[in-house]
Amino acid sequence: MHGPALPGWLMVALCAATGFSCLLRMRACAGEERRAAGGEAVMGFGMATMALPAAVLTPPGWSWGVYAAVFGGAALHGLVALRHGGRHAHHVVGSLAMVYMAVAMASPATGAHTGHTVGTAGGIPVLTGALLLYYTAYVLHTGARLAPEAIPGATVPVPVGVAPAPAGALGGARRPGWATRPELTLSCRLSMALAMLAMLVAL
Repeated sequence: MHGPALPGWLMVALCAATGFSCLLRMRACAGEERRAAGGEAVMGFGMATMALPAAVLTPPGWSWGVYAAVFGGAALHGLVALRHGGRHAHHVVGSLAMVYMAVAMASPATGAHTGHTVGTAGGIPVLTGALLLYYTAYVLHTGARLAPEAIPGATVPVPVGVAPAPAGALGGARRPGWATRPELTLSCRLSMALAMLAMLVAL
């Protein structure tokens, strides 16, 4: 996660922009979608912090415990939501992946940076491989959903598998705007999945 400066800064910018986009989506949504946007914002900012180049910030050892606690709580919250009819199991997987990476980075066997040394592996290879497979499949699936699909009579292509939000669905003054466009939501999730892939590869 703390590799060369340029890729690190690019990932910081991508994850931070995604986090801000999710915050804007929170203001325009309600109910489960609002909670999902909040969880994605926390994920985006957490990943942006993790991606800071080591030359800029060397995190203290206790910071990995904070990461594990925050995202462990997010995972528990997501599990409770799933039991009550929530439909964002992907958020639970993402939170658990963040806990796993934080624990791996805090491990005395790897330390905060040795996991990025050539020939030194951090974490559990089988679990890391499983997460890599999951996020690769998620990226491919989400990317396919973003492919435009022609609709008879439509003037603007709509992403595959994404239904446009009905006008006035949010009610009152909160009319659908650019922050709640379904393709933007998918793009944010795709960006975070790509960033997660990069972090897992560097672990």
